[in-house]
Amino acid sequence: MESLTAVVLTVPMFTLTIIAAVGCGLMGGVFFAFSAMVMPGLRRATPAEGLAAMRAINIAVVNPVFLTAFLGTAAVSVVAAFGGTVAGWVGAALYVLGGVVLTAAYHIPRNNALEQRGSTDYWARYLREWVPGNHVRAITSLGGAVAFTIAASQL
Repeated sequence: MESLTAVVLTVPMFTLTIIAAVGCGLMGGVFFAFSAMVMPGLRRATPAEGLAAMRAINIAVVNPVFLTAFLGTAAVSVVAAFGGTVAGWVGAALYVLGGVVLTAAYHIPRNNALEQRGSTDYWARYLREWVPGNHVRAITSLGGAVAFTIAASQL
């Protein structure tokens, strides 16, 4: 009977851990795309064009599909961490701190400042500050995906 209980608990935890790995990978891919393509492209545009495009992106990102992936991954990551592996806790910490907390504490204030100031003079500073932080989001989210993949192999 004890082994049946272990199976009943392990299968959902394995599934949640895989979902967390996929979610972290998905979000890491979004952040990577910004680091590798979107922001370099906007940097090549005129300041007025780059600023206008980024403002439009910041409005468009607030949608149910993105927010479900972004916040849902955080929720699933925290639950999956309780699977009992160190790798699961590492994955949750990497995504929640590096993806979600960094976004809330670092990127959103800069996005809000970009919206409020609306000045092309601020654009160069925005790029200098925002982009390196985004690299961190990409690396930590992808690191979370790796950690959750390892955690799944240990369940």
